[in-house]
Amino acid sequence: MEKNTIILKSGKEKAVRKGHPWIFSGAIKELSGEPGIGETVAVMASTGELIGKAAFSPISKIRARMWAWGNEEITPDYFRQRLRRAIDLRQSLGLFEKSSAVRLVHAESDGLPGVVADRYGDVVVLQLLTAGAEYWKPVLVELLAELTGAARIYERSDVEVRRLEGLPARVGALYGKTPADRVQIEENGLKFQVDVKTGQKTGFYLDQRNNRQLVREQTTGRSVLNCFCYTGAFSVYALAGGAESVYSVESSADAIALAKENVKLNALPEERTTWEEGDVFAVLRTMRDRAQSFDMIILDPPKFAPTIAQAKQAARGYKDINLLAFKLLNPGGLLYTFSCSGGISEDLFQKIVAGAAEDAGRDARIVARLSQGADHPVALRFPEGAYLKGLVCQV
Repeated sequence: MEKNTIILKSGKEKAVRKGHPWIFSGAIKELSGEPGIGETVAVMASTGELIGKAAFSPISKIRARMWAWGNEEITPDYFRQRLRRAIDLRQSLGLFEKSSAVRLVHAESDGLPGVVADRYGDVVVLQLLTAGAEYWKPVLVELLAELTGAARIYERSDVEVRRLEGLPARVGALYGKTPADRVQIEENGLKFQVDVKTGQKTGFYLDQRNNRQLVREQTTGRSVLNCFCYTGAFSVYALAGGAESVYSVESSADAIALAKENVKLNALPEERTTWEEGDVFAVLRTMRDRAQSFDMIILDPPKFAPTIAQAKQAARGYKDINLLAFKLLNPGGLLYTFSCSGGISEDLFQKIVAGAAEDAGRDARIVARLSQGADHPVALRFPEGAYLKGLVCQV
């Protein structure tokens, strides 16, 4: 039995008993002991019954995150089993055959709250988002090196959510030498240079793998506008699919430079590309005023609403870019539109897009619903894991 224990209030045990891993501060009746940041605590029902074991976070509103249910001990062997299972599941789905870049561990959905591990060739990029993940960092690094055979493990724990856990940002080599400035990967037969040290997320949007392939299959002969293009993954796929032209917009000059490298790396027709550094909202308005039009538009913006509290403001942003996109689409054109904001539900996102089409005066229909790839699974008991929402609309 753990020396530190939290006892839940009567009526607050239901979600935890059903397998949801989060315990909010308001659900706790009593804390015994003095657990440090990330230490394991026993979780007890108000009746005194043991529910399971969790990582304690004294600062976060999510005061504890469940590691295990029942009386399982939280030891290095526990993490070995969880990591092994996560990697084996991806192996069983054939993901390593399609790409040299795969998410190996997807936090709560793999039973490891706060632990994100992405593999890029022989480099594993590790993000530790919570107090419990940080506490077990040495063990996690050792086990990932053992189980993956990776030559290097690099930390990218430089995300805002760590501040809510009382943790500082950390970036740097954890195992082996520091990776090169560019790590080359292959995905669905296409090559990409990835900046694992300073790029967005862990360097590449692995969750869009399947959606990029779908774009590739539908771009033959089309004029394509790729907004928020980052390092050009959707642009590369569109060119590989035979797009007539690809116009890419991104606010970062460094990202555009890398995107151009990725086009060259795949020996794709550079003369079919146009790159614009600028604010997507402003660029779309200028295109509207110029009466420009496209056969396919891709909107893959960054998070507008990380939390529900920011949803109202974010909804306006999503409405604006989708409205402008609908105005720029040719008849029969396709809009690939995404939201990765946790504060925007799938239902709300569809309503926003529907409102944008109505205000744009376009008759549109949904022809596909898209989500994150299989290496970003969603545990049925943790619906919050379904963060990426996508619609393909045709006018």
